[in-house]
Amino acid sequence: MQLQQLRYFAAVADTRHFTRAAEREHVAQPSLSQQIRALERELGAELFHRARGHITLTDAGQTLLPLARRILADTDTARREVQEVAGLRRGRLRLGAPPSLCASLVPDVLSTFHATYPGVELLVHESGSQDLVRVLADGALDLALVITPLPVQAPALTTSEILREDLVVVSAPDRPAPVKAGRRIRVEDLRGCPLAMFRRGYDLREFTTAACRAAGFEPVFAVEGGEMDAVLGFVRAGLGVAVVPSMVAGRSGLRVTRFATPGMHRVISVAHRGDVSPPRAARELQRILREHLR
Repeated sequence: MQLQQLRYFAAVADTRHFTRAAEREHVAQPSLSQQIRALERELGAELFHRARGHITLTDAGQTLLPLARRILADTDTARREVQEVAGLRRGRLRLGAPPSLCASLVPDVLSTFHATYPGVELLVHESGSQDLVRVLADGALDLALVITPLPVQAPALTTSEILREDLVVVSAPDRPAPVKAGRRIRVEDLRGCPLAMFRRGYDLREFTTAACRAAGFEPVFAVEGGEMDAVLGFVRAGLGVAVVPSMVAGRSGLRVTRFATPGMHRVISVAHRGDVSPPRAARELQRILREHLR
């Protein structure tokens, strides 16, 4: 079994098409097909159901795919670790983060990292914590910033808390404030208040909804389904107020109202696979991240 064969197999599994997989791997389609056939002969099982215009994984293919991804990811990690001995003059860093952190913390941290290690390619995967946990466990990320506690059990991951961030309420400056000037807002004050709400699966949606229900009421959504930029735009247009992280609120240009004690907050942690040491670039990013927050 060769790494090249596993790479070709994963490409066909991703694209569900032999020609597109060959184009992605920069190889002639007949050569890719021959390598897949050779892999099937060695394993003694067909990996794909081949129907004209419709390629699907067999049971054997579904069993092999996560293992192949892990092998390929570990091979990439080993290659980068050896390259990094030269002092991080080149390489790649794959970071995952929720949209709210990509709009606040991540740009500043990556700017510092890039200034220090300009030869390292930066790849950012923006998604919710639940998706990031899955992608990280599959070996497709080196490091991820996630909201903890994690929404799903992830025994293969190691997490370390780096920040407890306050949540605040933002509203349009040209509309009435949700509470009187100088007052801090309570969760109870959101009863009947139209909210601009994030899409389902968004960490902040779950936080806000859970806090309202704990206070004894169901939140009222004026509009829902947006990502961070969209929700801030809805608030700016006067459609409602929103509960957002303080780092995002400070850059939004919107009116910021803080919660009364004990307030609302979220815990941000850095996560990586527990069975593989993070590559040096990821370790350096963690160092820069902690120094930035300090």
